[in-house]
Amino acid sequence: MSTHDEQLTIGPHTFGSRLFVGTGKYDTFDVMRGAHEASGTECVTLAVRRVDLSGQGESLLDFIDRSRIKLLPNTAGCFNAEDAVRTCRLAREALDTSFVKLEVLSDPDTLLPDPIETLEATRHLVADGFHVLAYTSDDPIIARRLGDAGVAAIMPLGSPIGSGLGILNPRNIARIKHEAAVPVVVDAGVGTASDVAIAFELGVDGVLLNTAIAQATNPVGMARAMKYAALAGREAFLAGRMPTRDDASASSPMGGLIASS
Repeated sequence: MSTHDEQLTIGPHTFGSRLFVGTGKYDTFDVMRGAHEASGTECVTLAVRRVDLSGQGESLLDFIDRSRIKLLPNTAGCFNAEDAVRTCRLAREALDTSFVKLEVLSDPDTLLPDPIETLEATRHLVADGFHVLAYTSDDPIIARRLGDAGVAAIMPLGSPIGSGLGILNPRNIARIKHEAAVPVVVDAGVGTASDVAIAFELGVDGVLLNTAIAQATNPVGMARAMKYAALAGREAFLAGRMPTRDDASASSPMGGLIASS
């Protein structure tokens, strides 16, 4: 297997970096900007409902280098398909993009995705010309249905939003990637750099994270660690790991050894 990697294309956009990051929970916009730069990301997601689109006063949009970073508006805070579709249409008008992350949550306690409302919203948005990156559970069946509905990317969670628990169900993530005809981007639950490496070693196309960087003691340092973890995990996947075995195998062949005198 060649270790030469191609750029990642999702919908109308192509990215050199496969690490997508967020814009929430930072202490200051300056820290956010420094973390974005350190991560090497070329795409950041932002909650449409939490962004001041009036043009009055300071906005987080002023701290994003839009000459090199694409915006991925998301529907955070939506709990039904109707609100999510309305929010995406607002983002298209305000930010001039049809590139959206669809997030329809089931309740404010678990913050788990609602599969039925997500699928309904997906169908409306795809029909309306949006390029939908759909946040979903790690259920391969729901992922399949979203693929059939025409999403630009499937975004299964690693673990619950903001939990930092990492990749709890790697078998399902790998199964989703194996079956998907579109890119798979792990979204939510990443806690540290090793979680990012594990996700990429499963073969996924990208990882999106926010809290693990924003709530780190040193967000800029953690963002840099995430960049290197993404590169290492992806390279390891492309290189092809050794097969696992139940018993030991000597690193040096045992045959042909010179007998000691």
